[in-house]
Amino acid sequence: MTLETKLIKSVAGPLILVEGARGAKYEELVEIILSNGEHKLGRVLEIEEDTALIQLFEESRGINIGSTRVRFLNKQVTLPVARTILGRIFDGLGRPIDNGPEIVAEKHLDINGAPINPYSRAYPREFIQTGISAIDGLNTLVRGQKLPIFSGSGLPHNTLAVQIARQATVLKSETSDESEEFAVVFAAMGITFEEADFFISEFRKTGALSKSVLFINLADDPAIERIATPRLALTCAEYLAFDLDMHVLVILTDMTNYAEALREISAARKEVPGRRGYPGYLYTDLATLYERAGRIKGKKGSITLMPVLTMPEDDKSHPIPDLTGYITEGQIVLSRDLYRKGIYPPIDIMASLSRLRDKGIGKDRTRQDHPDWANQLFACYARGKEVEELVVVLGEAALDEIDKIYLKFISEFEQKFLKQRKDENRDIFTTLDIGWSLLKMFPKEELKRIRPEFKEKYL
Repeated sequence: MTLETKLIKSVAGPLILVEGARGAKYEELVEIILSNGEHKLGRVLEIEEDTALIQLFEESRGINIGSTRVRFLNKQVTLPVARTILGRIFDGLGRPIDNGPEIVAEKHLDINGAPINPYSRAYPREFIQTGISAIDGLNTLVRGQKLPIFSGSGLPHNTLAVQIARQATVLKSETSDESEEFAVVFAAMGITFEEADFFISEFRKTGALSKSVLFINLADDPAIERIATPRLALTCAEYLAFDLDMHVLVILTDMTNYAEALREISAARKEVPGRRGYPGYLYTDLATLYERAGRIKGKKGSITLMPVLTMPEDDKSHPIPDLTGYITEGQIVLSRDLYRKGIYPPIDIMASLSRLRDKGIGKDRTRQDHPDWANQLFACYARGKEVEELVVVLGEAALDEIDKIYLKFISEFEQKFLKQRKDENRDIFTTLDIGWSLLKMFPKEELKRIRPEFKEKYL
């Protein structure tokens, strides 16, 4: 029997407090029926005896305390899934917006999935090629990894996210299974109509949509929908990875908009705020999302996660990037200084880090010389940056011949290695070759991190 009540006590923003709800369940879907026949959806946020707090997925406009009915649907928010979900575009609540046919569901999955049990996790090892030299060569993405992109307002993180989604692929090796399938789940939260149009048109124009699933939540959509969007994306990814044995790359942009929505809902619930007004459970909430990515022992598929977030005022100590850094395995940081120099993608390799890089490169994964090559490039770039600072104080005339080589290396490295066209998809071997050509600028005895056999072969 369906539970229904008209005893609405109060309406505050997206929250409705109702009585007569004995028997309702936490996270249960709710239908709000207005006096004019219009229907709105919500979910049970809290339940105590016969009183329920309901969170609306839409605006509360039109709700009349005296005449509006609240019907409890005895089910949770689910996502209908089937193989035909590939190539489709959905809104932030999982409803198709591409004028395509309805999804004939194989099953309906609860979007509130559980994080992967640490005991069941398989260690990430396989290299994923993004076509971006600064990532593939120096901050390598590994299958099953959680590697966020830390950006700032006005930086080209959206362009980079689309390029990675379009180009990412599993590198085939002698041990690879040629039948492995790769897919992308792309979720955008709190974006403008122009940004949504950019994402959709890019995926369609390049043909990447056929192996992708898009979830689009606009800035004027309700905050609660923004809370559901990444959960829908990860539920879709779990189906593709663990039911269909696919390797899935999930890109979530922008997690800052997600956290702002979480703060808005928390304020409406009159919860005690934590750091900078964000709820005290922000860390836990982010972890319930990020920890759904990874590999599971005995399963062929995997979920690799790249959340994108804009750091307010470029502050890495802000709660959102700070907490994200604790949960994930590194970060790709975009630099405003490089962006001003006209370098795309403006990836700051000194601030960036992939903690799983060494597990995904080397013999049988990329190439045997890759670890030595990466360590030497990092060392040369770091020394070059020190020389740049020295020039500011003493002038270039004070430099010796080796320091002048390092100074030239910085410019060449940024222009030839870091800088790429927005449609340029470099394979890892091209990236390695560019790096070796730059290292040839130095005397061999200066390159102390490269083994003699690699110096002999590549320099």
